Amino acid sequence: MSATGPPPGVTTGGSSRRVGYVDPNWPFPGGPNDAPVIIYGYTPSFALALLATILFSLYFVVHLFQVVRHRTTYFCTFPIGLAFEIVGYIARCLSAKVNPYNLIYFILQYFFIVTAPVFLAAGIYAILSALINRLGRRYALLPPRVILWFFIASDTIATVTQIAGAALIGVKQKRREDPTVANNILLGGLAYQVFSIGMFIILTVVFLVRARRRVRESGLGLFVTAFCAATVLIYLRTVFRLAETAEGLGGDLSTKEVYFGTLEFLPVVLAVPLLAVWHPGRCVGSKISAPKEEAIMELNSRG
Repeated sequence: MSATGPPPGVTTGGSSRRVGYVDPNWPFPGGPNDAPVIIYGYTPSFALALLATILFSLYFVVHLFQVVRHRTTYFCTFPIGLAFEIVGYIARCLSAKVNPYNLIYFILQYFFIVTAPVFLAAGIYAILSALINRLGRRYALLPPRVILWFFIASDTIATVTQIAGAALIGVKQKRREDPTVANNILLGGLAYQVFSIGMFIILTVVFLVRARRRVRESGLGLFVTAFCAATVLIYLRTVFRLAETAEGLGGDLSTKEVYFGTLEFLPVVLAVPLLAVWHPGRCVGSKISAPKEEAIMELNSRG
């Protein structure tokens, strides 16, 4: 494709002036769903989007198979999250290969890629609840049911806020209006999510430190290590999103795809296989609640 477009960063046309990234090798299509600039801040890499689609498709098959095999219903949100990743990266493939200016592709990839970790985090919250029931509720600061539903609700609220902010950013860009308010909405949702997951990590650390002897006796050391590593990786991804949004549109974190690849894609793609190798259905059990015998032992130990 010939370089017929205006220079990157600034485009003029008539009396209007478009500020943002415009790919000089990809002329502005001017369609009804096209923003005047590429909202990503760059033209997305098709190779990265395709690689992500393939990897998450493989992980989806592996996790779905294990959820069915071990009848781990409490972990069924994990393959749902992976399905969201697949749809998001397919939309990103379309942005990269078909039309990077298309607002629909941008919103779809953002919605599904941002929402996917909510389902992955729900699976992580469920794992902690199952561990508390297995290792002993006396070691936890909060009951497992409270932990599960509080953090799922917190993630849901945070993500709805993020999606609303991202959609408004797209609309503002299309209308050539100031997106600052929309970016602040997105920032608020991310800030709350970082706070929420941070509190979850604190509760997890306190529980595991207090139950460390039971972890050794139960033979769950490797599983707990994998669980903690996956949790930290998902948290790292959320912190990146917060820093990116706080920097504002046009900052380095949002306009250089290397940061997206290493701090959004990579943490998630490393976290998911950890919980495939050490699957909670095989390592902890098929249900969050402890079997009757374990519950009786827990009550006796308290007495």
